[in-house]
Amino acid sequence: MRDNRIAIMAGLALAVAALCPPAGTLWAKAPKLPPTAPLPAPSEAPLPPEPSGAAAPQQPPAEAPLPAPRPADAPDADKVEPPATAPAPPEKPVQHEDMEEQEKPAGPESKVPAPDPRSAETASDHMPPEESACRARLKVLGVDFGEREPEHDPAVGCSLPYPVTVRTLGKAIALAPDAELNCSMAEAAARFLTDVVDPAARAEFGSGVKSVEQASAFVCRPRHNGEKLSEHAFGNALDIAAFTLDDGTKIEIGPAPPEKQAKFLDRVRKAACGPFKTVLGPGSDPDHARHFHLDLEPRRHGGTFCQ
Repeated sequence: MRDNRIAIMAGLALAVAALCPPAGTLWAKAPKLPPTAPLPAPSEAPLPPEPSGAAAPQQPPAEAPLPAPRPADAPDADKVEPPATAPAPPEKPVQHEDMEEQEKPAGPESKVPAPDPRSAETASDHMPPEESACRARLKVLGVDFGEREPEHDPAVGCSLPYPVTVRTLGKAIALAPDAELNCSMAEAAARFLTDVVDPAARAEFGSGVKSVEQASAFVCRPRHNGEKLSEHAFGNALDIAAFTLDDGTKIEIGPAPPEKQAKFLDRVRKAACGPFKTVLGPGSDPDHARHFHLDLEPRRHGGTFCQ
């Protein structure tokens, strides 16, 4: 009986041995894994190798600083808002346009003259009442004058619808050569010679004015700067070059007259500013160095330009 138990236990032991190999054999048969490198610590980043002989670079901060939050009302950096109102353009420099003639010769670069409302004036079949009244006043002043055919050049803009040819500026003051003018300018010149120039000559020289030498009256042209038509283009200007007195004395207008004549000419020139709207002469510009320019150019508020 005992022998049977021993035999059974021995058989069981052999069976277990056959099913479960020894522990050493399992480890021997398992595949070997390659060794793995240790992982770096999370807070440390691997540094690149330092070049030989170079200084070690600065270590970056462990934590990059965060940018400051943008204020809620700050404008976008890449968006430029237009100004509320457009800036005013710079003021254009003011240029005096009252000079009758300037030292700029006419030529290809001259500007086209600005249109003048008087350029459209043409003679009608019947003379206007104001023209007839003006001629009546010339006769009272003793002015010797004649009628001329109308002057009108639409290409240039000149216009003198009711011209008169003036031969004297009063009863005893001759005008040479004859001057073609509009009636208003003829009347203004006659009154000025009779009421101002002749008395001034008598006071200064003891002799009245016998004759006047004119340098220009009606001429169809623009001003020398080309920007506007000359007042001569409307018969509205008279250039005086010299006065001759009853005693034969000739007073020429120039840059350096004798002292006594200079005093007389200065008196005449100052007195002309008012009866005439433009008065130019020696010292104004080279074009008026040897004559007085007198005209009745219409200006706003009746202003004058005397130089």
